[in-house]
Amino acid sequence: MQTPITIVVDSREQLPYAFSSPDVTTIRRALAEGDYSIDGYEQIVAVERKSLEDYAGSLSCDRERFLREMERMQNIPHRLVVVEGNLSDIIGWRYRSGAHPHSILGGTISLLVDLNTPVVFCGDRQMACRVTEEYLKRVHRKIIHANSSQNLNN
Repeated sequence: MQTPITIVVDSREQLPYAFSSPDVTTIRRALAEGDYSIDGYEQIVAVERKSLEDYAGSLSCDRERFLREMERMQNIPHRLVVVEGNLSDIIGWRYRSGAHPHSILGGTISLLVDLNTPVVFCGDRQMACRVTEEYLKRVHRKIIHANSSQNLNN
């Protein structure tokens, strides 16, 4: 049996994911960083969700604001950006932003290298939801295991 997990959904998230696992419950409240986290571990884990359009816009016209947001997440050890699209959608310019694909790709590389922030291109919203859920569950298991090991050593 899986350990129950409560996922915190940022109250500003307009189209929150609906997670399917019976061991997952959600609550809504304002998060300082990201769109999704784990209840009680908001300083340890954050997932930033981006639609393809939002991601392209965040790395073009809203670039400075978005990069500041990502810099604030640097203190969160388990951070992730999930994109509801493929990298081929970026390269193929299948988004409305006027930003050149090379600019969006460069911004992605900057996130990966300069800010050490993983970016996962998930193809679509459904897969991004699943990746988010599985990521949060895995981090939760890791935290629970570390805490139980620490308690055994005390």
